[in-house]
Amino acid sequence: MSYKIAIASGKGGTGKTTVSVNLNRYLRQEEKRQVYLVDCDVEEPNDLLFYPQAKCTGEEIITQLVPEIDPDKCTYCGRCAEYCEFNAISIISKVKYSNVDAGLCHSCGACTYACEYEAILEKPKEIGKVSFYESAGGCLLAEGRLKIGSPMQTMVIKALKDRIPLDNDITLYDAPPGTSCPVVETMSDVDYVVLVAEPTRFGLHDMKLMVDLVRELSLPFGVVINKAGLGDQEIYRYIKEENLNLLGEIPFSKDYAAIYAKGEINAKVPQEIEEAYATIVKNLLVGAKIPQG
Repeated sequence: MSYKIAIASGKGGTGKTTVSVNLNRYLRQEEKRQVYLVDCDVEEPNDLLFYPQAKCTGEEIITQLVPEIDPDKCTYCGRCAEYCEFNAISIISKVKYSNVDAGLCHSCGACTYACEYEAILEKPKEIGKVSFYESAGGCLLAEGRLKIGSPMQTMVIKALKDRIPLDNDITLYDAPPGTSCPVVETMSDVDYVVLVAEPTRFGLHDMKLMVDLVRELSLPFGVVINKAGLGDQEIYRYIKEENLNLLGEIPFSKDYAAIYAKGEINAKVPQEIEEAYATIVKNLLVGAKIPQG
């Protein structure tokens, strides 16, 4: 079985994708591990920007079942609306009006169970797609992409994760930013979480939210400080006070930021950055209890 590791952050812009891509590179090239990098930020996936030579090996449209109410069979009793926990169904008996809001529907099936007149039929509706890629050297990648206008991020993320083979050494989930439901879905069954934070007041505030979340989920985790040297020491004091596992620090570098902006972080890695990831990976393998290769 593959070791599943989520790379998450309390807010956007901390370098979560940078860390995900570099962990993928270092684990494959230096540790000789078979790694699958999965971009779970389905609203704005961007891992593939750093793999311009990657070729698509397959795609699948993801759908959800949305109920439709047959007006010829419906008695407008309102039972289906009563059963719907998400307020997706509106029934006005006096004017014989019924409506299903697909944006609120979670495809739980409660309405079809409630209806005694077989007036509800579930039909598939596209909410996104998942795509699979292979790049140089057998590098395996996957991403989910939410259909514009759909609010069902968690369904697409779940479908994406369900389709990743578990015969790899390590599966890396590049999580969405923040602490909302899509992040919880991404981290729901992982073995370890890497929290990426920046040493600023905003970075500390949002990292505290992430620490509360992973503790609530009872997940083991460690912290990576990105852009080290840019802010202040408050985040380090918090890490010490909470006895958190500091996996390593990535120094702030304008030159490396320029390389990132060009999408070349897989090709041009400064020595100080390479040394930082050597430390992070070493501590990660120990923290996540992954056997040494």
